[in-house]
Amino acid sequence: MTRRLVLTNEAAGHPFRRSLPPPPRTRRVRSDDSDWRLFALSFAAFFTCFYSFIF
Repeated sequence: MTRRLVLTNEAAGHPFRRSLPPPPRTRRVRSDDSDWRLFALSFAAFFTCFYSFIF
């Protein structure tokens, strides 16, 4: 068995990049209030456009 104990990234093409460990995976944390932010932003944009057309 000639494999090292260190995990390598075998998907990389270059030998040097293959010897490096794979990059750490990052988790995307979705905040619970993103829907409220989108609603508030949409409401404000609509209100601004509607108000500017009236006056």
